[in-house]
Amino acid sequence: MKRYFTFSLAILGSAVVFMACKDTTPKEATQTKQTVVAADLSTSVLQELNPTYSITVPGEIKPYEQVALYAKVSGFIKQVYVDRGDHVKKGQLLALLEAPEMNQRALSDQSIQDKAYSDYLLAKQVYDRLVEASRTTGAVAQVELERAQSTMHSTKSAFESAKASTAQSKQLQDYLRIIAPFDGIITQRNLSAGSLVGTNNNSPIFELAQNDQLRLTVAIPEKHAGAIPQSTTATFSISAYPGEQFTAQLSRTSGVLNQQDRSLTLEFDLDNRQGKLQGGDYAQVKLNLQRKQPTLWVTTKSILHTQSGNFVITKNGEQLSRIPVELGVQLDTITEVFGALNSTDLVINKPSEEMKNTKK
Repeated sequence: MKRYFTFSLAILGSAVVFMACKDTTPKEATQTKQTVVAADLSTSVLQELNPTYSITVPGEIKPYEQVALYAKVSGFIKQVYVDRGDHVKKGQLLALLEAPEMNQRALSDQSIQDKAYSDYLLAKQVYDRLVEASRTTGAVAQVELERAQSTMHSTKSAFESAKASTAQSKQLQDYLRIIAPFDGIITQRNLSAGSLVGTNNNSPIFELAQNDQLRLTVAIPEKHAGAIPQSTTATFSISAYPGEQFTAQLSRTSGVLNQQDRSLTLEFDLDNRQGKLQGGDYAQVKLNLQRKQPTLWVTTKSILHTQSGNFVITKNGEQLSRIPVELGVQLDTITEVFGALNSTDLVINKPSEEMKNTKK
């Protein structure tokens, strides 16, 4: 019995020690501490710069002049003198048409003109004789002289009218000759001898392109439209000559933006007398551009991009202001911006969505 009592006391003592240890253990925290990080309000001054920068855009090489040649009058093709790929000179005869009814009309008009001219000469001779005779008093009545003068004037008018009709007929006959309007190469020949052509035919007889001089056309985005010096030089390459670079001087611009894609078209004239380049080639064009005057630039990280647009945040004392901006050119770590900004404004270096407009 004494032994049993001793064992019970030992168990009870252990329990007391366990409970004492549990009560003296410190309680663990159930909530974490929140750390408040202060916003970075460091600033930098806007930079007023006018750097030269380059862009690479696609371009197209086109013939300097290109035309589709149609028949101006109805007729049949009598003879074709050139074919696709032939080089031709300005004024060269390319094809000859025939229209028998037109030739008959020309002959008829010429005959009418000849008769009208004879009538005029006769009336003039009669009038001249009467004028000479009227110098003798009473030899010719005044009414007879006036009648002869009227006849002469009417026959002269008839002759002038017939002469105009003959000239028109000859002009129409000239349209039977298809002539090259400039030096170039025949790029298409669509019809052959015997084909009917005329004003109702939508197919051109030939297509002619000037290939000794070409145009390089480039469309640049609107944001670069104000950075095109007249001295702009294009450096370009084409797939036909890998690794080779060509250069050209700016010749002209469209002057207005294309309303469809908001781009400005540039043209560079190319001397191609050696025939190395071809109209229709596509080119990769590098342009060195520069604004006409300095603009404002910020570090790219200073721009806040949101769903409602792009902003920079200016700091004036304790006042913060969100300024909406349009982005221009980006160079390395700086970006051109346009908005209600001054070169003396201080801009937050690392803006965030939490930064709102504040009052003084």
